[in-house]
Amino acid sequence: MATVKEVLGASGKHIFSIGKDKTVADAVNLLVEHEVGALVVVDGERPVGMFTERDVIKCWTRKADRHFNDIKVSEVMSGNLIIAEVDDDLCYVTTIMIKNRIRHLPVIENHRIVAMLSIRDVVKAQVTDLRAENHYLKDYISDKYPG
Repeated sequence: MATVKEVLGASGKHIFSIGKDKTVADAVNLLVEHEVGALVVVDGERPVGMFTERDVIKCWTRKADRHFNDIKVSEVMSGNLIIAEVDDDLCYVTTIMIKNRIRHLPVIENHRIVAMLSIRDVVKAQVTDLRAENHYLKDYISDKYPG
């Protein structure tokens, strides 16, 4: 099974962040501008949480009496930052994402966030592996396997 590093490739995936004191309106604008589903919330340069599309919906329903310009990201972000490491196996990462019901996982290397891994990245890699395995098994069964 592949590792996080292999899925991300040499270039990695860009990660977007927002300051904890910015507004939900600012966060929504960043999500839309960069066409992403999650932002790492930072206090200075230190990551302190995540702000996702799900947080927008929660904010909209639970704080309906307030405008997004009046709500700080720190009020609605997920403060429990769950991470992956570049050498983690995809099976492990998949389990973590499913268990915690999350779709975005910051990736850490040398104590720094270097990328954002999405459930889409994980599923795409696993489907690719399964297609290759399926192909080899069909060749083996039909006696086309070179081995």
